[in-house]
Amino acid sequence: MSRIRHHRFIQSCLVISTLLITLTGCQVESEPKTKLEQIRERGILRVSTLNNQLSYYIGSNGPTGLDYDLAKAFAEKLEVKLEITPAYTYSGLFPALERNEVDIIAANMTITPERLQKFRPGPVYYYVSQQVVYKKGSWRPRNIKNLTQLDENLTIVKDSSFEGTLIKLKEKYPNLDWNTAADTDVSELLKKVATGEIHYTLADSVELSLTQRIHPDLAVAFEVTEDQPVAWFLQQTEDDSLQALLIEFFGELKESGKLALLEEKYFGHVESFDYVDTRAFIRALESKLPKWEPLFKKYAGDFDWRFLAALSYQESHWNPLAKSPTGVRGMMMLTLPTAQSVGVQNRLNPEQSIRGGAEYLRRIVKRVPDSITEHEKIWFALASYNIGFGHMMDARRLTQRLGGDPDSWTDVKDNLPLLRQQRYYRYLRYGFARGDEAQNYVENIRRYYQSIIGYEQEQANKLKQEELTVEDLQVIDAPLSSAEASVGQAIETKK
Repeated sequence: MSRIRHHRFIQSCLVISTLLITLTGCQVESEPKTKLEQIRERGILRVSTLNNQLSYYIGSNGPTGLDYDLAKAFAEKLEVKLEITPAYTYSGLFPALERNEVDIIAANMTITPERLQKFRPGPVYYYVSQQVVYKKGSWRPRNIKNLTQLDENLTIVKDSSFEGTLIKLKEKYPNLDWNTAADTDVSELLKKVATGEIHYTLADSVELSLTQRIHPDLAVAFEVTEDQPVAWFLQQTEDDSLQALLIEFFGELKESGKLALLEEKYFGHVESFDYVDTRAFIRALESKLPKWEPLFKKYAGDFDWRFLAALSYQESHWNPLAKSPTGVRGMMMLTLPTAQSVGVQNRLNPEQSIRGGAEYLRRIVKRVPDSITEHEKIWFALASYNIGFGHMMDARRLTQRLGGDPDSWTDVKDNLPLLRQQRYYRYLRYGFARGDEAQNYVENIRRYYQSIIGYEQEQANKLKQEELTVEDLQVIDAPLSSAEASVGQAIETKK
């Protein structure tokens, strides 16, 4: 081969190589990015959820809720910001996912055959059952056949999983009828059952338990389904990158015990329900709490004032002159030595008592070991408030001996009643204690606290509805421009 031909051959090879590199580069650039890559490139995880006391709401310290906490942790794993778009009804959730306006629906929703046809579920993180709910004092249906024989109406949320359940039941019970309500949610229908506006509705077991803290007249007629899995939902595509990371994320949470901690935080206290006590508490919310609310807010400090109020109700039922045979006195039921240690001169003075009780609790929280998760320290502190710090530490030691986690409130609270039994307390440093009372004490306060939150939310919603005029409603019904819609979404995100 001559030098000229050899030179031309090399030039041709270089041209072809450059062309191939260019073409390959174009192919790489033209390949569509995975869902996970899109989120990371955007720097934002977009999550839609329901605005309620389980999934997401604005608390005294900002956004909170089970699904919010989980979504926040997942965004941190992705190293992106979290953008929450709250919805108020089920009907507002899935259309946004279909339009690719959000990446995930995280709203304590059950996996149903209808949803599986269009959407992809994430890992299951807890279970609920569907229940027929009625008002105490009215006639209680015992089964589906009873419902078919009634003139009273059964009303459910439109486009909810309950609708699919009833459609299937109608195949076996042709006379089964129901009404569907759009632009509402389960909590609103439960409230209507409690007030007698409707006779029956369907709700999941967890949501009913939470709502009973505000409306104790609600009761379970019977269960319609077995336990059903609850999960997040994604778009139904061939791209499984986001789902794969979700599986890894929930797997890590379960293995580390963090998922159990979150579930304990949000509904570990709803297992038992005392109808008489809850009714009395709701009456006290309306008649007594407004008088003492300013003092709880004044001395709460880093605590949520509603939490301090719940503690005070457990102690004295908000009676400033409360006394017990054991020598404790006042709104926070302080012993004389405790009162003296926090500078309280008159235990029957409500302001002094609330200030002293808050300070005493604050000191106990500081003593709780740092190995305990921050949001669970308060439960251990409350147990100490009731039976003493030494007995609480004994319960932790006993839990460890029995193979449990001494830093987990779930494990320790189950072992607190053992402090009464001689075969256990004889080997403990501080001996006998009424641990079962401490267990009930803490769980009662948690229930009262949740009731105050739910009651406040309900009152706020009621006030907003009353403030709406006809003109306001006409404006709300008017379609938003794209600019107005984006501003509205930004405001909700900041909330």
